[in-house]
Amino acid sequence: MALPLEGLLVVAIEQAVAAPLCTSRLCQAGARVIKVERAEGDFARLYDDAARGESSYFNWLNQGKESIVLDIKSRDDQQLLKQIIAHTDVLVQNLAPGALARAGLDPAELRAQHSRLITCDISGYGDSPQVAGLKAYDLLVQAEAGLVGVSGGKQEPGRIGVSICDIGAGMTAHALILEALLARATSGEGRALHVSLFDVAAEWMTVPFVHERYGNGAPGRVGLHHPSIAPYGAYATGDSKETLIAIQNEREWVRLCEQVFQMPAMATDAQFDSNINRVSNRQALDIEIQHCIKPLTAAAFRQRLADAGIAYGALNSTADLLQHRALTTATLSTASGLELSLPASAQLQNLLACQPQDVDNNRTPTVGEHTDPIRREFRCDS
Repeated sequence: MALPLEGLLVVAIEQAVAAPLCTSRLCQAGARVIKVERAEGDFARLYDDAARGESSYFNWLNQGKESIVLDIKSRDDQQLLKQIIAHTDVLVQNLAPGALARAGLDPAELRAQHSRLITCDISGYGDSPQVAGLKAYDLLVQAEAGLVGVSGGKQEPGRIGVSICDIGAGMTAHALILEALLARATSGEGRALHVSLFDVAAEWMTVPFVHERYGNGAPGRVGLHHPSIAPYGAYATGDSKETLIAIQNEREWVRLCEQVFQMPAMATDAQFDSNINRVSNRQALDIEIQHCIKPLTAAAFRQRLADAGIAYGALNSTADLLQHRALTTATLSTASGLELSLPASAQLQNLLACQPQDVDNNRTPTVGEHTDPIRREFRCDS
């Protein structure tokens, strides 16, 4: 059985995280991905050496791709790239806005020449003149879009601990490309797609945005609590271990009070008898909850929660994640052939479940590893 995107050719003029994540998903689904790198390689290759001497970022996002080294400012390499693009289904790039056009590879002109070509430009803030020149690394976008402003504790804003804007932009680009491929199957025409990290992050900020524009102001930072649902957050038992609980409706609130806290009167207390009241009186609510669970160990508290059907979770470390019973991993290879066991994407898990014999977990390419064979294939020998 063929993989879903088998037979498609993707050219990726990419670096860092956002575009490589997008094209890694296309590659997992069977597309051939030719990654265009500078002579020194994608700078994510040097972010760290945690992956058995190689970059954790690069190994995560570049398995199975082919690497070709090109200087897109060189006339000969431009011509080679144009020859490759003539056979390409999808062109993904996340260079600075306008950089590809200045190199003689304007996506609009390429689409005019190749009507079935789908181009996807990933940027930090879009390509309008007011913002096109802004540098756009993940933390900067987190801050500019307000994500940092609603994350962290009361006294200190906090960065979301992974490159969430890059990841979100890559996933959004992947979804848009799949939609464009479906549309092309009917119309025969490619599309121009544009994704910015800022747009993705701003859309995620919709709830605080609505509170700010139409309500009483955006909720403040509340650490390990939900800004508009209570109780929904972390609480410490007598053994100083924190457990997160999440109440989504009034039925659960009543069960929590009766079966877990063993304080049925708390459910109908005027301060706490609706979610709006509990959020308004969060400090008093937290004091009551801490009073109820202080005599308990985390194990006893969690058992009561489980018996009552109340959602809960442990406040785990990354070390705990490595041992988590829900974790699914896939074994991949570094450029030097060393094995890595990494969390398996949902996409990869589903592909493996459907057709395990067809999924080949290739290793990460070395810089320019496929330059010569690709040149020969597209009749531009050096």
